[in-house]
Amino acid sequence: MLRQIDRNIWVGEQPLKFWGFEVGTRMTVIRLANGEVIVISPIKVDERTIHQINEIGKVTAIIAPNLYHHLFVAEFKAIYPHAKIWAAPGLESKRPDVPIDKILNNGKVGNADEVEYLLFEGLKFFNLNGSSALNEIVFFHRESQTLILTDIAYHFNESFSLKTQLAFRFMGGYKKLKPSLLEKLATRETDKVKCTIGQVLCWDFDRVIMAHGSIIENDGKRKLKEGYESFLSTTL
Repeated sequence: MLRQIDRNIWVGEQPLKFWGFEVGTRMTVIRLANGEVIVISPIKVDERTIHQINEIGKVTAIIAPNLYHHLFVAEFKAIYPHAKIWAAPGLESKRPDVPIDKILNNGKVGNADEVEYLLFEGLKFFNLNGSSALNEIVFFHRESQTLILTDIAYHFNESFSLKTQLAFRFMGGYKKLKPSLLEKLATRETDKVKCTIGQVLCWDFDRVIMAHGSIIENDGKRKLKEGYESFLSTTL
């Protein structure tokens, strides 16, 4: 089921466990001025959600925003076969089975720069196999002053289980908009992170939607800047 966040922007949410912690996951649906619809980080959808999306407009782009959020892209493509798949760089190697139409880097979508996006460089993720690149594309929806993130920052609060709250009190991301300890441990190219977060902070956003955690409705720019202070304070 979709939930409208603001004019021409919706989210869909579903449960998700990561390393045994319930973190949830979220996709973002944006309608452009011409009626076309782009879907960022698709989730598994039911008939009701499909009906809602169809009422919003015609899906023209299905976006895998980083190297981890790609699980439901092919399934979404089966529902909307005429839509194009846009993906973060590197996914073409990781998922050769997915017919990618466009590799994203930095750019704009729609008339009058309705949606801007850029590659968040430098940040890595620590997993069981060591560190690996996220290659995340972050988005700015100008009309609603909304920044759309996937895994470069988290924001958990009391709405999550006590187990998840305790974990992210330790790892970072509990009542703060910031990357977790896993990203900090894995990241070495802090100069690239500092440069990119500086570019992100140039956008005029107030709200922040992320894939994991509770949406921040107000003062999102300040909170993101505070969350990235350890990177911003480094000397280039």
